[in-house]
Amino acid sequence: MEFNHYRLTSTWRLPAPPGPVYRALRDVPAYPHWWPQVRQVVRLDERTGRVRIRSALPYQLLVTAHERRQDPPRASARGYSRAGVLEAELAGDLVGWSRWTVGPDGAAGSLAVFEEDVRPGKALMRRLALPGRPLFLINHALMMRSGERGLRARLGSTLR
Repeated sequence: MEFNHYRLTSTWRLPAPPGPVYRALRDVPAYPHWWPQVRQVVRLDERTGRVRIRSALPYQLLVTAHERRQDPPRASARGYSRAGVLEAELAGDLVGWSRWTVGPDGAAGSLAVFEEDVRPGKALMRRLALPGRPLFLINHALMMRSGERGLRARLGSTLR
């Protein structure tokens, strides 16, 4: 096992169709409004932004995300025929990529799958890889759980 390599997956079941979920996830500058651990997003250009993140552990991450792929879900007469995909290249305190895949889940819901394949760019995280890995994984899980709650609330307020 390589302790400085993280392949993470989170699955969110959301009570909204794929279109609104995809649009909310595509709007990265709005994340701080509904995702407490995403403290700040600064747009650098049309396809790049800097994200400041802090979860339960007492450190923050600065990550530059550059859009690699943006494919909205495709709707058909019978629902959604193709999942939407958002993918970004990551640099800074985390180096690698992240991807959201948003598709239908039942009649009116969505399944949003977050995948991330990263290595720490931050020296402290690399040095603490062996003893810190369980804490880093718990920190990530807490952040993702909070993000799911925040997005549920945001979708509930925008779909009324």
